[in-house]
Amino acid sequence: MGSWLSDAEQEGSVPRHANGAWIDKFRAAIADELPAAVALRHRLHADPRVSGDEHDTARAVVHALDAGDGVAVAGTGRLVRIGGEGPPVVLRAELDALPILEQTGVAWAARSGVMHACGHDVHLAALVAICRAAARIGVTVPILALLQPREETAPSGAEDVVAAGVLDDALAVIGVHVQPRLASGVVSATAGPVNAAADEFEITIDGHGGHAGYPHVTRDPVLALCQAVVSLQQVASRRFDPVLGAVCSVGQVTAGSAPNVIPRTATARGSIRVMREQDRAVAADLIRDIVSHTAAAHGCEGRVRVDRLQPVLHNAPALAGRAARWLTGFGVTTDTGFRSYGADDFAHYREVADGLMLFVGTATDASPESPGLHHGRFLPDDALVGQVAEGFLAGYLAAVQGG
Repeated sequence: MGSWLSDAEQEGSVPRHANGAWIDKFRAAIADELPAAVALRHRLHADPRVSGDEHDTARAVVHALDAGDGVAVAGTGRLVRIGGEGPPVVLRAELDALPILEQTGVAWAARSGVMHACGHDVHLAALVAICRAAARIGVTVPILALLQPREETAPSGAEDVVAAGVLDDALAVIGVHVQPRLASGVVSATAGPVNAAADEFEITIDGHGGHAGYPHVTRDPVLALCQAVVSLQQVASRRFDPVLGAVCSVGQVTAGSAPNVIPRTATARGSIRVMREQDRAVAADLIRDIVSHTAAAHGCEGRVRVDRLQPVLHNAPALAGRAARWLTGFGVTTDTGFRSYGADDFAHYREVADGLMLFVGTATDASPESPGLHHGRFLPDDALVGQVAEGFLAGYLAAVQGG
């Protein structure tokens, strides 16, 4: 076996076929697939589809996989099996893009007002590379390629995949995501919570509208809402243990129709994120209390609706540890402490299977102003296709090793 394997691994705790020569052959096969995978990435990037409209993207990826038509799942999604019978290792990549105007200027930029601004084109191309390599060299533990729709919207595609029962015999579900908050060349394999639970809230404050020149005969919902938005920052900074943390962000504020009219109603929408499932209900109650009491102090009435979205994403510790060792063996700089208050519906897969989400760094600029996920100028380098594919390989080997 390869000299970088531990004594325990050399004594046979890895699967019998996962010796150094076989792994070298697998990695070489992935490398052979990369030029075609990068070309696929460019095609997908230039012609993206929003959540729920991913049929064309799914067909293009299934055609590139060249392993049969697969099985439809969650509406526009597909499942394609590579290898023999038995419980598979599921490798998941996301089909959907975002309604964002691309500003990258590359020849293969999307021009439709829809953009792969979250790296899903990279994930899909990498998935094709590893699956085609696996088909070429042969794998005794099958891979189930999961082309998941609707990661960017709610209700999410992952929830529907879980509900369909198609993962009930999976050894594990592996995801790999590009991450601009990690340096380029670094891959994280962190045990435990790595992404936050994310819920969305809508605040409505009803007052008594009127002429802007006579505010004393109105009950101003705009003033009440502004104060409530400021006070909501207490949820994160003063109401949760800072070691555990929380993030409360307001992204939309709507009120009024004219500058000289105090409206009757003002609304705001935002998200609340926590790293412990039990804190979700606590955070929702705190938001309701702050809004209700702040509105009342201004003579208004406040209401809050909270929509539960993604749960906390927990990486299975054993999978994370084994994947980190494989990555290190591949010569990859590996991080085992990275966590993010981003959210991903991959978390739903942990309800039915062991799961692992790896993050592949893209950052070449340490500036916080550099384009990040969901930005019109976010464009990971083509080299990320190969790095994500090796992340999938490390996750696959970690899952097989445990089986």
